[in-house]
Amino acid sequence: MKLVRFGDAGQEKPGLVDSSGQIRDLSGLVADITGATLSSETLDRIRKTDPSTLPVAPSGQRLGACVGQVRNFIAIGLNYADHAAETGAAIPAEPIVFNKAPSCIVGPNDDVIIPRGSQKTDWEVELAIVIGERASYVGANEAFDFVAGYCVCNDVSEREYQLERGGTWTKGKGCPTFGPLGPWLVTRDEIPDPQNLSMWLDVNGERVQNGSTKTMIFNVAQIVSYVSHFMILEPGDVITTGTPPGVGMGMKPQRYLKAGDVVSLGIEGLGEQRQRFVAFEGHAVDTSKSWKGH
Repeated sequence: MKLVRFGDAGQEKPGLVDSSGQIRDLSGLVADITGATLSSETLDRIRKTDPSTLPVAPSGQRLGACVGQVRNFIAIGLNYADHAAETGAAIPAEPIVFNKAPSCIVGPNDDVIIPRGSQKTDWEVELAIVIGERASYVGANEAFDFVAGYCVCNDVSEREYQLERGGTWTKGKGCPTFGPLGPWLVTRDEIPDPQNLSMWLDVNGERVQNGSTKTMIFNVAQIVSYVSHFMILEPGDVITTGTPPGVGMGMKPQRYLKAGDVVSLGIEGLGEQRQRFVAFEGHAVDTSKSWKGH
């Protein structure tokens, strides 16, 4: 299944994408697409429902992040061998784990705000894992039992904050709007091999990232198992798993995003995102002037 959340920010409704690409309103079955919805029992109940019996959502609706009320937004760094090579970094012996602030999560087509004074805002197309069952000290051989599904993530990053300001990477990863998720949460059964998915990202129509999850250093099962040995993973938690080569930091000369740039990205079977990058204007985050569509 492809699960979505549609509507104005903070008022999203749960939806299901039917075989014709229409969004069907799931409000009669579940309150939202959150951790509480992602148990095997609830997903089976949704799966057994005939989509044609569900109301069609109004056309042109904004898409919210494909999972709501995310408690923990975890990220894995330098997890593609070819990306590590472009940055000149050694292959990690163990996964590099850091956090993105859950408050940075936005819809897949919402505007992304370049932080005040930022000169090094960068892009990263990533496969994100959405947890479906509580996981603690999970073995890699059972890890998929705890995965609800997958989605596209743009792990937007401010490289100066991440690498030049001391301390942890988290500083450059959790700025407001730095976590577009979606368009869909695709359930695990539709993606039998998450280690064989093509992925791409364009900046202003120019292809800059063109990779595959084949080049991951640590695969999905290893990541879920590893992280579960350091923290409890709860339903609805998101783990974004690293990026292939082609980020701005790896270019010679380096290239970063500026106001007016448009970034498009996608992963095989998981859909596409499109964001306009806008300047910080000194007021509360407002993504209402976002790209519409599915």
